[in-house]
Amino acid sequence: MSEKPQKSDATDYSKTLFLPQTEFPMRAGLPQREPEILQYWNEIGLYGRLREAASGRAKFVLHDGPPYANGNIHIGHALNKILKDVVTKSQQMLGFDSNYVPGWDCHGLPIEWKIEEENYRSKGKAKPDFRDSAAMVAFRRECRAYAGHWLNVQREEFKRLGVIGDWDHPYATMDYFAEAQIARELMKFAANGTLYRGSKPVMWSVVEKTALAEAEVEYEDYTSDTVWVKFPLSVFGSSSSDTGGNNTAADDLQGASIVIWTTTPWTLPGNRAISFSSKIEYGIYQVTKAPEGNWAKLGDKLILATALAAEVMKQAKVESFELLRIVPLGGGERGLEDFVCFHPLRGFAGGYKFDVPLLAGDHVTADTGTGFVHTAPGHGREDFDVWMSNARELEEEGINTAIPYTVDENGALTDQAPGFTGKRVINDRGEKGDANEAVIKALIDAGMLLARGRLKHQYPHSWRSKKPVIFRNTPQWFIAMDKDIADRGKAKSGDTLRARALNAISVTQWVPPQGENRINGMIDSKPDWVISRQRAWGVPIAVFVREKGDGSAEILQDAAVNRRIAEAFEQEGADAWYMDGARERFLGSRANEQWKKVDDICDVWFDSGSTHAFVLEDPVHFPGLAGIKRKVDGGDDTVMYLEGSDQHRGWFQSSLLESCGTRGRAPFDIVLTHGFTLDENGRKMSKSVGNTVEPQKVMAQSGADILRLWVCATDYADDQRIGPEILKNTIETYRKLRNSIRWMLGTLHHFKPGEQVAHAGMPDLERLMLHQLAEQAAIVRKAYAEFDYKTVVASLSAFMNTELSAFYFDIRKDTLYCDPPSSLARKAALTTIDIVCDAILRWLTPVLSFTCEEAWQLYRPDAEPSVHLTLFPEGFEAFRDDALAAKWQTIRDVRRVVTGALEVERAAKRIGSSLEASPMVYVSDARIFATLFDVDLAEVCITSNAMASNEDAPAGAFRLNDVPGVAVVVEKAVGIKCARSWKILPDVGSDPEYPDVSPRDAKALREWKALGVSV
Repeated sequence: MSEKPQKSDATDYSKTLFLPQTEFPMRAGLPQREPEILQYWNEIGLYGRLREAASGRAKFVLHDGPPYANGNIHIGHALNKILKDVVTKSQQMLGFDSNYVPGWDCHGLPIEWKIEEENYRSKGKAKPDFRDSAAMVAFRRECRAYAGHWLNVQREEFKRLGVIGDWDHPYATMDYFAEAQIARELMKFAANGTLYRGSKPVMWSVVEKTALAEAEVEYEDYTSDTVWVKFPLSVFGSSSSDTGGNNTAADDLQGASIVIWTTTPWTLPGNRAISFSSKIEYGIYQVTKAPEGNWAKLGDKLILATALAAEVMKQAKVESFELLRIVPLGGGERGLEDFVCFHPLRGFAGGYKFDVPLLAGDHVTADTGTGFVHTAPGHGREDFDVWMSNARELEEEGINTAIPYTVDENGALTDQAPGFTGKRVINDRGEKGDANEAVIKALIDAGMLLARGRLKHQYPHSWRSKKPVIFRNTPQWFIAMDKDIADRGKAKSGDTLRARALNAISVTQWVPPQGENRINGMIDSKPDWVISRQRAWGVPIAVFVREKGDGSAEILQDAAVNRRIAEAFEQEGADAWYMDGARERFLGSRANEQWKKVDDICDVWFDSGSTHAFVLEDPVHFPGLAGIKRKVDGGDDTVMYLEGSDQHRGWFQSSLLESCGTRGRAPFDIVLTHGFTLDENGRKMSKSVGNTVEPQKVMAQSGADILRLWVCATDYADDQRIGPEILKNTIETYRKLRNSIRWMLGTLHHFKPGEQVAHAGMPDLERLMLHQLAEQAAIVRKAYAEFDYKTVVASLSAFMNTELSAFYFDIRKDTLYCDPPSSLARKAALTTIDIVCDAILRWLTPVLSFTCEEAWQLYRPDAEPSVHLTLFPEGFEAFRDDALAAKWQTIRDVRRVVTGALEVERAAKRIGSSLEASPMVYVSDARIFATLFDVDLAEVCITSNAMASNEDAPAGAFRLNDVPGVAVVVEKAVGIKCARSWKILPDVGSDPEYPDVSPRDAKALREWKALGVSV
């Protein structure tokens, strides 16, 4: 036999090779292709088809937490909406009716602020006078139009992400039917006795006579009066006469005072407590020397933070002092938490005769002052919070927790500040009034002022008037957390909103689990829920009240009035509340009674917390969600809420409280939370820093599927990172997945109906891959069921890259390309790839929604019109073969040793392609040698020939430490290179009709010739 083929090397055998053929491009072109797929989904009515296909199944409803309709979406929005879409799609493919109805939060300050800025301030126009009904309604309509514009903008941006939902029929909190239902929900709290009017401090502009939100405030330099004030101890044992048995402690506390420092002396008439910190060390100090006539006197005993004592004594002009002892916080021995003080103005003008307790507060620091914080709950947010969080305990001790109204809308002290009525904190021009000096004088006269001074610091000012603001107590509406809830006038003891919410938390599934502890702690310590805002754009607190004379108000309970209000809102929206004649219209025959219309609006959290009521329970407006019967009601349906972890304090909490207060249980069965999106260096994103990633740009440059893959590959439970390098890695991951899909589609071009090979008749290698596919099926299905998308991506990526591309596809390319058309091995490989391709496209569909759709159209053109209409594949358990997998693990260990030996030869340039090699594998391990008995090592190792021997290996043979008993010597393949398969074999040319190919390839060429293809 000649050593060279007698036929020309230029013979083109490509027409006789089953080379991959597909229209699925290597370059994805996602920015161009994805909009075409969106259009296709729209043309086939994909959302409607999904609902039809899922009819009758158990429902899995992801209820959308509404984003705010204000501005373009950012990367956090993209993460949130993609996660929701992956949940919805995967649950649909797991066999549920998973219907996603998107929604928007449309009321609130940010929109008001934008309207004021864009429609008024920038044009030099005055803000509307909301006392004028027509002006109020006109302004609200401007807000509605603004929200509607951004709702439409965001809707298109969310759709571009590949999110499938009822985009033609979303919900909005400003929908008329939504505003009507929000009003009805509020009326339920009025009916069950938990809605009441109380008070809370707000930032108030005296100049503008209005409450301000944080967004309306800017901080400017301001010089404040500062005072150090003594609060004499009145109780320092279990009572004023009981020292708890510690006489020494009692002796040195006799006549002692706690010292506070404040920059707002005018708030002292509103003082009701002193806050301290459990993290600060305190001591009792005695003045041993002081100038004559000094406010700090010889012998004064002052309790101060040890870290601040020296500075306080310096400000008080004390010449020398001594530490008597450290004062304990409390607990086992009497300490701060057990102390009670007199008010420093006790008896002044006949007032201030109440006890002043000490309360632990996280806001107290030892940075400046005395280590104690004067606490006036009507004049500070932290003061209010610490007071309200201790309200239950204080009331049990007989302390009145009512918060006084010490300052009116004009900045003047009221008669609830005895002795200072009419004194102005700030006058109408925004200048400092006379209240500070009046309070300081009274403190001096009472002998309670230790020192005074001035401090220039940053202080809140109104961004409109540029004048300083004050914190003042204002009437607000609350929902009680600890009042027994009445049902038809009867209340069950202990059936409170807090108790209901804590129970509901315990029966909810939290993903990740630590979310339960987080919200449990918040509900356990939550003060009464403040639901009112003094703004224009929102759903009004649609109740009528009658003043009782003691500062409280009676709420009108009249079903006919409530019905008229709700019906008007349904038809006209909540604007009806603000129109001329609204009071008379709604009260009807009761208009001549002393009922006053409340014009405050609901906090937007109450709006969004009520969405379950007008979305999940409204079959008229959302028929696709009709008939939800949750497991708690004996049904099979599930409701999930999914938002960022900050929503334990926001939407999760308000929804929980609203539903528990009106329905006795949570509106959800599962709550999933995700972290925040940071830049590549773990920093918060900021436009000023320039480290933001805009989803619109990512989609324009790389496609939405890249964002979707990034979302699913991250551990969403923690904070995620994104940036150019991370996106580059994501694109590379995508490229590998796409190439594997492309190769399968191209290879399956040659797979014909009726050529399937039964599992039992397949070679070992195919059965091994189907065993691995069965393992993937268990992993992927479990991961999707548990919302663990990073495992889906990680497991499928490893399977496709390592098991398929780098192992199975590599080994089988020769069989698939070169075997004769009749080859059973080729048909078995095609059958396997078909099963694998079908499974992988379905499994990846929730993640790579566009890519899998594009591939599905080419893969199954006559099947379902969309891959999204399919279910995840089942029935793979029959493919499991653990014994076969164990056998092939041994074979693959041997293959690793061969591959390592080939790499050494290739690096030394003794071979190029692995087909130039003929490895001799020496196996001293009898078990391994027996395993290799019926294995085609040359095929597995992709060499032209290979032999296994149980003889001793030469000393220089290649070995791997982790595969003992195996050594390899690489020899050059002997024979002639086949012109068709490129293998170097001794029998090339043995067929005279095809002298330049191997017998296998000659057989293939004959079959091709019989099919009319010849070369």
